[in-house]
Amino acid sequence: MSTENEGNAVPPAPSAPPVPVASPAPPQGDAGATAQLPPVPSGPPEQHPYGPGPTQSYGAPEGSWPPPPPPGTPGYGEAGAGGGWGASYQQPAPKPAGGGRGGLIAAVLVAALVAGGLGGGLGYTLAKDNDSQGSTTISAADNGASQVKRAPGTIAGVASRALPSTVTIEAESNSGEGGTGTGFVFDTQGHIVTNNHVVAEAVDGGKLSATFPDGRKYAAEVVGHAQGYDVAVVKLKNAPSDLKPLSLGNSDQVAVGDETIAIGAPFGLSNTVTTGIISAKNRPVASSDGSSSSKASYMSALQTDASINPGNSGGPLLNASGAVIGINSAIQSTSGGSFGSGQSGSIGLGFAIPINQAKYVAQQLIKSGKPVYAKIGASVSLEESADGAKITDQGAGGADAVESGGPAAKAGLKPGDVITKLDDSVIDSGPTLIGEIWTHKPGDKVKVTYTRGGDQHTVDLTLGSRVGDS
Repeated sequence: MSTENEGNAVPPAPSAPPVPVASPAPPQGDAGATAQLPPVPSGPPEQHPYGPGPTQSYGAPEGSWPPPPPPGTPGYGEAGAGGGWGASYQQPAPKPAGGGRGGLIAAVLVAALVAGGLGGGLGYTLAKDNDSQGSTTISAADNGASQVKRAPGTIAGVASRALPSTVTIEAESNSGEGGTGTGFVFDTQGHIVTNNHVVAEAVDGGKLSATFPDGRKYAAEVVGHAQGYDVAVVKLKNAPSDLKPLSLGNSDQVAVGDETIAIGAPFGLSNTVTTGIISAKNRPVASSDGSSSSKASYMSALQTDASINPGNSGGPLLNASGAVIGINSAIQSTSGGSFGSGQSGSIGLGFAIPINQAKYVAQQLIKSGKPVYAKIGASVSLEESADGAKITDQGAGGADAVESGGPAAKAGLKPGDVITKLDDSVIDSGPTLIGEIWTHKPGDKVKVTYTRGGDQHTVDLTLGSRVGDS
């Protein structure tokens, strides 16, 4: 399944994997950063190294890491060869009176006034007719402001508590390209968690800012980013003392059918709240920003039908009690186009990075500024297949497919072996294996089931580690 991280396209997973969604740059500084999932590539993808360090193989000798996205992987919604998440970000030009968003607001306001007048007229007419027939109606008392309050367990109650701890992030590169995404307060020190693709434009000296729902805007800087996981941590400069971190749930305990609440800035519309359910778990998703130099991001995602659109990327996916269970990252779209022009929106297939994984990554980034990846030390094929993840005959750059002395080698795995299960998780392709491995931590012990010459074998394997994205 390929999804937008909204990022690189992944070879189709057995259960109709989604395509990564890229978050396009907001037109004139007002676009969203959520990625769009492109259709699953039909051609045979290039080998994707799981290798350690700079190697393209998963644990094989050094090469470039992460490996290039599988062929046909959808981008984050960019149009043309521009920056990473959609159309180029440009400083807004002076707006003519009554134009732009102001025009939209005005139109909405007029419509509201007309509707209000019409409603009042109909109400008066009906009441008059009823009175003439001797009928009496009773209206609920309008207590004004008190009507805005909602019980803590309601969606409105959860949203009112969570919104003050979410931010709209604007990232801009030195060349002026960028986009808009979302993030949420991770701790009282001013750390904000979001997607890597949301802040990618600002990593090398660009501009970054975070705006709270009450209008407070802070300059920010990237503390660390993990391209492979598509997670990033930024820190507010001169952070306020009243920050309230969102509580983190346990994504391992999420069940299909659980209610979900997504918060973000779809298409630049900050502080938008949508709802849905958990539609599936452990959905293999791969994504990238679509650029020629793009590298793949992989996740074993939570799937939700809550409306997620470009700009929702990096925002929290909450459970019914308001705890964060995931980071909204990608969507499946029916359109193969970019978000730069004619951006596609939600069709009810959204994907989030499980918070248990994101929390671990965020803590590593805050601690050292670099991500730490679990690895098996073998290069696997990214070819479309439902049979499993096949260890290639050769690794990246001519290196050995199985890293000498690595976890896979110690477990007896060899080139040509096809991995079909990791613990109890079924593996149908290389990207699925990568996503599953990355839900673990280095040092974890796992059971690997594989086939060789038609025979099935199961071995215990202790995952190794690789620091950094390259």
